[in-house]
Amino acid sequence: MATSVSPLAPQTVPDMPEITGVKLATAAAGIRYANRTDVLLAVFDKGTSAAGVFTRSKCPSAPVEWCRARLKGKTARALVVNSGNANAFTGKTGRASTKLTAQIAAKAVGCGVNDIYLASTGVIGEPLDATKFNGVLDTLASHAVPGGFLNAAKAIMTTDTFPKVATARTSLGKAKVTINGIAKGAGMIAPDMATMLSFVFTDAPITAPVLQKLLKESVVDTFNAVTVDGDTSTSDTLLAFATGAAAKNGAPKITRASDPRLKGFRKALGMVLADLAEQVARDGEGARKLVEITVEGAVSKASARKIAMSIANSPLVKTAIAGEDANWGRVVMAVGKAGEPANRDKLSIWFGGIRVAHRGARDPAYDEARVSAAMKNPKIPLKVNLGLGRGRDRVLTCDLTKEYVAINGDYRS
Repeated sequence: MATSVSPLAPQTVPDMPEITGVKLATAAAGIRYANRTDVLLAVFDKGTSAAGVFTRSKCPSAPVEWCRARLKGKTARALVVNSGNANAFTGKTGRASTKLTAQIAAKAVGCGVNDIYLASTGVIGEPLDATKFNGVLDTLASHAVPGGFLNAAKAIMTTDTFPKVATARTSLGKAKVTINGIAKGAGMIAPDMATMLSFVFTDAPITAPVLQKLLKESVVDTFNAVTVDGDTSTSDTLLAFATGAAAKNGAPKITRASDPRLKGFRKALGMVLADLAEQVARDGEGARKLVEITVEGAVSKASARKIAMSIANSPLVKTAIAGEDANWGRVVMAVGKAGEPANRDKLSIWFGGIRVAHRGARDPAYDEARVSAAMKNPKIPLKVNLGLGRGRDRVLTCDLTKEYVAINGDYRS
């Protein structure tokens, strides 16, 4: 785990309120690292709805496969998360580990194994010794208490330099409901339906099918619009749990995604996921710059997304930003290689709000000193206008520094 906090870390951490129906506990089980918390147990009241989206990697981890199968039941009683070992590319041993972990957790909580959800993050290819959960999960189940979301976020960190939490409160009918989220992720980040690991908790009474639809909608412009290094994890998991406890305060039970009463909840969920996604970009391994890439004037939103991701994932663009160089030539390269409609002679580019290129050439008013000063800021807006249509999209990334190479060169050793 990284030792120094990213300079892009949020200056303040929100107070995370309790979610009725959710109890949390963490412990050190010695999964990989000594003397640090590496296991999280979340215990849910009966009747809690569950939804999830996962990596589209063709080599998913054993816990991803386990959770996909469990979602058919639509309910959850507990979530077990470990850091230090991803339990990915571990074959039959990995599947046996997930089963044993679920059995230990089910016994500790007092429920069936199909109501247990699992997630693991860390090294790929190393067997996970699930016997280390023996006793630990019993203790966690007996000590789980409401609150403790910041400690929960700390327990799931690997190369993260700070815990990632977010919260929002909104109305559902005439009642107030709360949404809390935690996440981890700093490298191997090019999410495809989720981020590395993220968990959302709410007391809203929402059925599993509705929660599933809301989650799939919400990841499109949040977690799926973030990239650190262009690599999609085997373990990407985003799970949401709705305890329904707010029904006691008058919140209506929502059974249709089209229910107009969901307007505020849908917006609040998007805000929580967007906050967590930005924190992932801010904690990119070795990052010193947060980069917001906006593509306008594309033939469609989908085309703008592909071009934005081509820019965001370009090592040449990212290293130029690390060197505080507004190298628009590299942006032109990234636009051109994206395979989407583009016209060189209609292209305009901005760094830090300053137009540096216009209609296929350097901007006539280009001022090197002014642009260089803008590139020293910790957040760099980079905008491209293709001049072809009304398609627009936005993605977040970070710069690529020597520290990224150092972190990943030493990761398994």
